[in-house]
Amino acid sequence: MKGGTLLTEIVRDAAEFGRLGPEWTALYGRCATATPFQSHAWLHSWWLSYGRPGALRVVLVRRADDTPVAAAALMRAPGPLPVLTPLGGAITDFTDVLLDDACPEAAPALAAALARAARGAVIDLREVRPGAAAERVYGAWCGPRRRLADSLCLELPAVPMESLLARIPSGKAQRVRAKLRKMDALGIDERIVPAAEVPVALERLLRLHQLQWRGRGVTAEHTSERFAQHLTRAVRPMVERGDAMVTEFRLGDAVVCADLTLMSPRLAGGYLYGADPELRARKVDVAAMLLRHGARETSASGRATLSMLRGTEPYKHHWRPETVPNQRLLLAGPGSAPLLWLRAGAANGRRWAARQAREREWVGRVAERLPGRRQPGTETPNGGGG
Repeated sequence: MKGGTLLTEIVRDAAEFGRLGPEWTALYGRCATATPFQSHAWLHSWWLSYGRPGALRVVLVRRADDTPVAAAALMRAPGPLPVLTPLGGAITDFTDVLLDDACPEAAPALAAALARAARGAVIDLREVRPGAAAERVYGAWCGPRRRLADSLCLELPAVPMESLLARIPSGKAQRVRAKLRKMDALGIDERIVPAAEVPVALERLLRLHQLQWRGRGVTAEHTSERFAQHLTRAVRPMVERGDAMVTEFRLGDAVVCADLTLMSPRLAGGYLYGADPELRARKVDVAAMLLRHGARETSASGRATLSMLRGTEPYKHHWRPETVPNQRLLLAGPGSAPLLWLRAGAANGRRWAARQAREREWVGRVAERLPGRRQPGTETPNGGGG
């Protein structure tokens, strides 16, 4: 279809999506807010592992000379209701579209192209980072739309470790320094893995990840074959282009920890790691070890942000990070407004239920610690019941 000097198209074939690699990568480089999860290597590999036949909808906007200026990698979601969602699914921390920063017409053109592609479906963009290109499409949208809260992310400035230690109380900082000195005394060496060795290194990382979480509820998807195949396909070309880094930590001849960090020009995020339980037995603070490495590499590269990605686990808060909420952007045509409100209402209901469950859990934990209450696994001073 034509739109002024811009042309739009929809790619539905996986092989054709694969052939878009070079020009997709060039557009990715012209979109300053893009994250590694919008790289062609990540999205196409994800589709090969998780996509469903007939569901692919890749929307492109091109100049008359065929240069792409906007792109959105979507799919028809499973289920009875017509919904388009971004490629990447639950294993992707940030979703977004791509817009050429030098083309102000790209956002309204992509909004119009998405409206035509939706054809009565709701477009549900989850985990949109603040400042993302999708916000410009949202701003240009002419139909019903809704902005909701999504996951919380924690972020630190990309500064050397000593500057991160200055963010926390001096006593805690001294304890971290002591742990790092102990780790160095053990002789743990770190090595950034070259691209040619990435597939084997990822196999080791996934084995260590499963070993680390054995008996403690590992995320089931991280143990699946399709996840392993996706990482193997995606990460090597990402390493070659500077969008990812795999690091191994050795103690003697053994790899005792491995880490996968994903990177864009603005941020780096620790995506997945695995550590031998032997490190815990030796009192090695793996989180501090990985943070020191990430802080050094990220600050040296000139990136501004060291992201801990989604999740607000307590250990992350030790470093006093900034909380950055992702967004959920819902877009629909005039005829799909009821479906949009239905989906938004269901999302708000699920968030409310989850918040109530967290509050009940918090109240229960506080009650266990009230005077006169016996904490599990402890005895009262007089030996009696609580």
